[in-house]
Amino acid sequence: MTEKLFYEDSHLSEFEAAVTACRRREPASAVGCGAEAAPGSGKETDAPEAEKRVYYEIELDRTAFFPEGGGQYADTGSLTCVGGMQCAGSIVRVLDVQEEDNHIYHIADGPLEVGSRVKGCIDWDERFMKMQQHTGEHIVSGLVHARFGYNNVGFHLGSEDCTMDFNGEITPEELAQIELEANRAVWKNLEVQTLYPSKEELAQMEYRSKIEIEGQVRIIVIPGYDRCACCAPHVARTGEIGLIKLTNVQRYKGGVRVTMLCGVRALADYRVKQEQAKAVSAMLCAKENETAKAVEHLREECASLKYEIAEKEKKLIVCRADMIPAGEGAVCVFAEDIEGESMRFLMNRVLEAGHCLCAVFHPMGGESGTYRYVIGSKTRDMRALAKEFNAAFEGRGGGRPEMVQGTAIGKEEEIRAWIMEKAEDGR
Repeated sequence: MTEKLFYEDSHLSEFEAAVTACRRREPASAVGCGAEAAPGSGKETDAPEAEKRVYYEIELDRTAFFPEGGGQYADTGSLTCVGGMQCAGSIVRVLDVQEEDNHIYHIADGPLEVGSRVKGCIDWDERFMKMQQHTGEHIVSGLVHARFGYNNVGFHLGSEDCTMDFNGEITPEELAQIELEANRAVWKNLEVQTLYPSKEELAQMEYRSKIEIEGQVRIIVIPGYDRCACCAPHVARTGEIGLIKLTNVQRYKGGVRVTMLCGVRALADYRVKQEQAKAVSAMLCAKENETAKAVEHLREECASLKYEIAEKEKKLIVCRADMIPAGEGAVCVFAEDIEGESMRFLMNRVLEAGHCLCAVFHPMGGESGTYRYVIGSKTRDMRALAKEFNAAFEGRGGGRPEMVQGTAIGKEEEIRAWIMEKAEDGR
């Protein structure tokens, strides 16, 4: 069995070990591995590409690489041969780490000589980030359980954020209170304790656990906040988390899903949002903390302008309708500057003047020969006409007896001739 150094010291980033086994990994087992990604990290390569590569399962007598588990994806890093007959000086990348039947397999992009000595180096920034997120999850889940009695029924540490699923409702206001209490736990800089209780001690102990655990149970304790069975590495003191930010809550499977950022991720998120706030602030000529008020003012101003434009457009349409010669004949209008509700307004205005039928066409941008249409009449059922029109001009649409609308494809002169001919036939 491999000695698990990550349990002895979660901050150990370099170590030496002996290679006890090395075998070529089956292609199907290697799917998801990539030179720049670990399976479960959200950065997996395409399966067909991964199947072309050759990977190796390397076992060591001791390791600081944490294998995937507990909702946390595996560590990545490198193994450098420092003592061996054939592999001295060679370096392989560790792309994934899995534990099966008490064996820890380091999935690497190259082989190492069995019996050789190696130096392992973990991608520390990534490991520390994951420990920040995972320890933050313990604090938040402990607070939610203590206040509402809800259980964390799902935890996923992804490549950009981590999510926690709780089996009950939490409002945004309640979540803000949980966030404040969680950060108070960070500020207290509490020691994160690890316990290995006996079966008798465990039977008398209250703790959170999402699954039934066989064998020795490892309990992570954050005094006053949480006591939970967990297999992953954590920070040594809560102050190392830096900051806990709960960025979203949404309904999920009868409960809620909470999105969280801790430490370096929270800082990166703040940096992006600060840059966005500065850019918006400059465009609005407003202070960064007053952009919402400025946007509201801009929205009201925009709505007022839209109303003014709509009223002026109605007056223009009235003028345009009044310019059409009086009579009972059909009217067919093609206009680039009239669309949407204005098409119906023009049609109704023309019909009110006594015309038997009015068809208004507006060319659709970027599609030559394609028109949006509105056709109406106070004396004829437009549905039958629309059916014939759509058949003649690849049209789609329909409507009520007094008005139909849709799209059609054709030349202006042919469409106009068709409308006028059908209008004449129907008189």
